[in-house]
Amino acid sequence: MNWQTIAFIIHHVIVIMAVIHVVMDNRQPAKTMAWAMVIYFFPVVGIIAYLVLGVNTRRERMVSQRSMDQLTKRSMLEFVEQRDLQLPEAHKPVIDLFVNQSFSLPFNNNVVDVLCDGYAFFPALLRDIASARNHIHIDIYIFEEDAVGNLVADALIAKAREGVEVRVVYDDVGCWGVKNRFFERMRVEGIEVVPFLPVRFPTFARKVNYRNHRKIIVIDGRVGYIGGMNIALRYIKGRNGRGWRDTMLRIEGQGVYALQRAFLIDWYFVDRTLLSDRKYYPSSLPTHPSPSPLIQTVTSAPLAVYPEIMQGYVRIILSAKKYIYIESPYFLPTDAVFFALKTAAASGVDVRVLVPRKTDGWFVEWGSRSYLREAQSAGITVSLYQAAFLHSKLLVCDDSICTCGSTNIDFRSFENNFEANAFCYDEDLAVRMKMVFLEDERSSVPLSSFPERMHPRFFPRLGESLTRLLSPLL
Repeated sequence: MNWQTIAFIIHHVIVIMAVIHVVMDNRQPAKTMAWAMVIYFFPVVGIIAYLVLGVNTRRERMVSQRSMDQLTKRSMLEFVEQRDLQLPEAHKPVIDLFVNQSFSLPFNNNVVDVLCDGYAFFPALLRDIASARNHIHIDIYIFEEDAVGNLVADALIAKAREGVEVRVVYDDVGCWGVKNRFFERMRVEGIEVVPFLPVRFPTFARKVNYRNHRKIIVIDGRVGYIGGMNIALRYIKGRNGRGWRDTMLRIEGQGVYALQRAFLIDWYFVDRTLLSDRKYYPSSLPTHPSPSPLIQTVTSAPLAVYPEIMQGYVRIILSAKKYIYIESPYFLPTDAVFFALKTAAASGVDVRVLVPRKTDGWFVEWGSRSYLREAQSAGITVSLYQAAFLHSKLLVCDDSICTCGSTNIDFRSFENNFEANAFCYDEDLAVRMKMVFLEDERSSVPLSSFPERMHPRFFPRLGESLTRLLSPLL
């Protein structure tokens, strides 16, 4: 037996073992088949990609139940009292779903501003940072070393010098291009800065696929931000000659408690420090006019048994009576979400999906094309936003419920990333979000007006189909 034969046998044994490992992980059949095909047809590259991006580490218990109890029950439940809390009967199943799955509590007594671009978001954020007296907590995917990043860093350093506690969690992969000196400058000034799941060998393969995509900011436990914007200049000016369109919510009131809880859990996750002091949940919040938006902040993570945010989307979509409007930079829906959207459209619900005409990645764009075409054929109105790059992630339903956060309509957000969304149960806020969607729709063109997208030729269609096969891995 020569060495070529031995190498051939070893190669096939490794491929078979890798495919068996994929199959025995009992994940979704579509994802199993996608990984099996990648490993079989591209053995070396496929196996490396699977080790880096595909190995399932969800069963790891990275935050103990005892610590969760301390971070939640010993702090938030003891310090927070809600008077006259009334849950809307129509949305009680959704609220109960989130409470039962992840102990995500609803909070009343809120004022919510909808910020639709960086020109609105960053001045408001800098004003709130300047007014901080006790603590500033930032949980962000990207914190860029550019004009905006340095401006925010300088503002945080100024507050740290005043004695304000400042903590920053940034995602290690999201900030791969940021030099450590940027974060070290903040550390030297007394700011606690910690990366989320730093990707280093030999744990590279175990961590790189699970990223903290959340965008949460909490100031003094009184003001909070959640949505799709990171801290970088592109969220003002855009890039590659294109502007940037995004959505962020600024929340004042008790809804900030849930944002605080999400940050403190992430802080324990990365720093193993329990922060459960009463000062993080101030009780003397101003009373806002009633009725005020009822807000429920929901986080999802690959550690969870069920993908909570995806469950919420499915529940809302299937309960819609009049309309569902969705904005997302990417449209690679899981089977459950796509089936729910098509079912709603078939039931006479006005379902509209708004995505950018050009995304920031050709592979994802081609992967989404067949999904969008299928959605259009199923009675869903698909529009392509062309005024700028659309990075907004929002859903609004029936003038009564809306959600905004970091979650894209794709496999990665629903299943692999650490995400956070605010679900708001309020007619006024839902109508405001609907107006945001309709305004964006006016800067869009229908997918049906592009014959080459609706009826592609053989080779483009083949490319779309091949990239769609890999969509569960994107």
